[in-house]
Amino acid sequence: MPKNMHYAILEAIQGEMRRDKLLVLLYEYQRPSAGWQGRSINLEAEFGRPRVQFCAIDEQWIVGAALGMAMTGVPAIAHIPSMATFIPFELMFNHAGKLRHMTGGQAAFPMVLWADMATRSPYQGGQHADAGLESAYARLAGLKIVVPSNPYDAKGLMVSAIRDVDPVIFCHYPMPATGPDVPDEPYTVPIGEAAVRTEGSDITLVGYAPQTVEIAKAVEELAKDGIRAEFIDPRTLAPLDGVMEPILQSVKKTGRLLPADEGSYSFSNCTEIVARVAEALPGVKVKRLAFPDAPAPGAPEMINYMKVDAAKIAAAARKMVKG
Repeated sequence: MPKNMHYAILEAIQGEMRRDKLLVLLYEYQRPSAGWQGRSINLEAEFGRPRVQFCAIDEQWIVGAALGMAMTGVPAIAHIPSMATFIPFELMFNHAGKLRHMTGGQAAFPMVLWADMATRSPYQGGQHADAGLESAYARLAGLKIVVPSNPYDAKGLMVSAIRDVDPVIFCHYPMPATGPDVPDEPYTVPIGEAAVRTEGSDITLVGYAPQTVEIAKAVEELAKDGIRAEFIDPRTLAPLDGVMEPILQSVKKTGRLLPADEGSYSFSNCTEIVARVAEALPGVKVKRLAFPDAPAPGAPEMINYMKVDAAKIAAAARKMVKG
């Protein structure tokens, strides 16, 4: 059984805390412990307080404390829950993303905002099922945004985020334990590089976690119809320059782009990708799929009707290729 997402992330942090004796983790109630095949990680037991600090339910304080430590050269990770993803927005907007640039690069800000992300799950109501908020952070200059879709990328991107001199928002969607095996030793997955998950020639599908699960299913369904879809997982939302290179090369080949997004239709992650492709490659066919511009309902029948799933992706792709 492969390592799960949470274990892989904690393994990344464990390795970096052993490497860097100053690294600190602040959290609320998400205990930094996990087990896998008889092995366990308990960061608080291993490193003790104050390096692994249980905090009051005050996300502004947690993120502000991490920022303050980063300003003095102490690398810090602030872990906040999904219902609080947007609470530290002002701190990330006015301070984290700007101060290193305002000092001409003299000050480093080795800070990671480990944000658990909401999913479009039923019975939660609009306030707890508003996915895709990482796109709001992505427009803030000076921040880096990563969105891993499997445990291997999660561990490698967390290590890269911790070692980066810029503040990084690590968007943690709960994802299945799929993908490559996760090595025990530390390794990096570069920030700003996309992954081509499936190669194809008929249409380019693009999507971040958690839509990657539905896109992968759609690729299999399309193959049954003889449609070879190329699936690209950007992994990084900001910066996008390096991410766009394989997407543009793919769309040059296929002539069609269909991104799918868990966030809202307007101003979503995929909107920016569509815009950049349309600017660079005029004349290609483009379409986006995303959640409607409305709060998520609690009823499962309603939210499932509104969500982008494999069937909707496959149907839209067939229409673009054959229609």
